[in-house]
Amino acid sequence: MSEIDFSTLETLSVSIENHIAHIQLSRPEALNSMVPAFWIELPLVVRKIDADSLARVIVISSQGKHFSAGMDLSVFTNMAKDFKGEPARRAERTRRLVLTLQDSFNAMEEVRIPVLAAVQGGVIGGAVDMICAADSRYCTQDAFFTIKETELGMTADVGTLQRLPHLMPQGLIRELAYTGRNMLSNEAKECGFVNQVFADQASMLEAVMEIAVKIASHSPMAVAGCKEMINYTRDHDVTDSLTYMATWQSGMFQMPDVQEAMAASQEKRLPVYAELHKKSSGLQA
Repeated sequence: MSEIDFSTLETLSVSIENHIAHIQLSRPEALNSMVPAFWIELPLVVRKIDADSLARVIVISSQGKHFSAGMDLSVFTNMAKDFKGEPARRAERTRRLVLTLQDSFNAMEEVRIPVLAAVQGGVIGGAVDMICAADSRYCTQDAFFTIKETELGMTADVGTLQRLPHLMPQGLIRELAYTGRNMLSNEAKECGFVNQVFADQASMLEAVMEIAVKIASHSPMAVAGCKEMINYTRDHDVTDSLTYMATWQSGMFQMPDVQEAMAASQEKRLPVYAELHKKSSGLQA
């Protein structure tokens, strides 16, 4: 895993404590719009935390009134400058760019540890793509969600249209995508897109951190298995998913964590589990 200094990030603020990594979008003066640096920093940070087993849970929030205004205009401007040349080669370059942008949010889904999104205010365009890749979502009463791309004359292309149909009813996602209207917090809760709605950001973060603490108290191996299985069964039928589960258990189900959980329960103490191995350990000289 390439080295990254969290203190030098342009668009994010990262803190890690008690097995919980808190990633904040940190450009409130610009509504946390997603400038080019953001698309590079987010996947690097998320994968670094996972690869080096720096935390057992990631909480993503933002600074300021709004979670994020989505894709920054500078990204569109740069794309427009490149929109020239022989059509086939231009199209191939655009395809690679879109895949790179998609990978920034794929990272949240692909890491071994749960990612919780805590949002307030506007969650617009690319910000919806982003939180769709989280394991669970929480919001404040003033939050609203907008698939903005339609109003901008384009089709959302970084994950919203692929993930939302697994998170809410088909008819609703189609309406939101076709119209580009705002979905308010109460509707987001009613359709199951967010788990809970809170009065303000402070109470939301307090509650989400409590959830993160509970997750972090469990065996990292067991939690990673849950995430792997839930993601897999979303994209496969029940028979294939059960077969994969049996194969997973044949190698991953071992007794130390089970014995520690039972001993901690009997002794009325918190269990102590080993961290997941660093992903990069086998590649070091």
